Amino acid sequence: MKLQTPQFQALFTPGLRSVAGEECFMVFLPSPELFEKKNYELRIAGGAVRDLLSGMTPQDIDFATTATPTEMKEMFTSAGVRLINNKGEKHGTITARLHEQNFEITTLRIDVVTDGRHAEVEFTTDWEKDAERRDLTVNSMFLGLDGMLYDFFNGYEDLKNKKIRFVGKASERIQEDYLRILRYFRFYGRIAENPGDHEPSTLQAIRENAKGLAGISGERIWVELKKILQGNHVNHLVRLMYELDIAQYIGLPLDGNLEEFDRVTKNIHNLSPKPMTVLTSLFRVKDDVTNLDLRLKISKEEKNLGLFLVKHRQELTKAVGPEPLRPYQDFIMDSREANTNSKICELLKYQGEEHLLQAMQQWTVPSFPVSGHDLRKMGMSSGKDIGAALQQLREEWKKSRYHMDKEELLSCLKKL
Repeated sequence: MKLQTPQFQALFTPGLRSVAGEECFMVFLPSPELFEKKNYELRIAGGAVRDLLSGMTPQDIDFATTATPTEMKEMFTSAGVRLINNKGEKHGTITARLHEQNFEITTLRIDVVTDGRHAEVEFTTDWEKDAERRDLTVNSMFLGLDGMLYDFFNGYEDLKNKKIRFVGKASERIQEDYLRILRYFRFYGRIAENPGDHEPSTLQAIRENAKGLAGISGERIWVELKKILQGNHVNHLVRLMYELDIAQYIGLPLDGNLEEFDRVTKNIHNLSPKPMTVLTSLFRVKDDVTNLDLRLKISKEEKNLGLFLVKHRQELTKAVGPEPLRPYQDFIMDSREANTNSKICELLKYQGEEHLLQAMQQWTVPSFPVSGHDLRKMGMSSGKDIGAALQQLREEWKKSRYHMDKEELLSCLKKL
């Protein structure tokens, strides 16, 4: 088939017709005429093809070619095209800088040796061999610059049917890179329509190879896990991680609180929580956050959010009466930590307080109107006395629901 969707057409621009000729004038196109002159084939690869076939505009476009890295370097250098970042060259990837954009173009490859994390490759001109080494059928397709689809493993059919399958044997693909277990979950959450629509043989292969995730770096796991937590079917997929004995190898607690997780995943529906907010519902104690950090090397901000939620999720709740938001506002005003407002918003999502969250997002944190300078002008000189007076005034200001102005507060101080 030939793809002629609006999203595909939107990638084209007349501005490159002079560079690429009338046949190919794509906005992301890395000068296809250079490849044509040398009889090298050039196609869009992987995720961009999947997105285009799904009716989406891809964020990134990767290209595959029959040209080797050496041949591409010679070709681009002769044409005066700037090359950057040669780190990917040994894996077959050349990055060219054109029209203020970077383009990754990778030579077709065959995996020669794999260790579950990395692969030694050799180059090929066989498009099917390259597709064979990719993880999932929906990620194994190529798209010609004329819109022609090249699909060796029924990826388009799976995409239309919202099925997630490994290319070839699931166990073989997983053993080439154990991170593909989490990539399977991630794309399931992105594409599959219903939870539980897995092939039994795929789940069996995942269970048998789960231990391989122990050898994958925490940073790589966290990148995938965050995307899973932001996708669909989160509750189903995380429960599956426990059922298939994956959880222990990716930093999750063995005794994860799945009841709390069920409750919170219902609470946060449509509230766009941070991944850490969702994940924290599995944690019973602060040590669970610490252990996750040790395994996955999460950021300081993510760790602090997890610790904050574990500490305050039970005690810091809405007030009964006309001011349900008051405890959260008082907490923010009393806090000396950065990002407290953001943490409170995540706590409200965790608790499922959608209306309070909206009110909190519209609330502007008021500024305390009195300073030490104001007190010095009144005749105070002792730093200790000024500090104590400011604290007293803060308490009065708080009682007034943060409405008292400077004059009222200073007048209040005279009475005190």
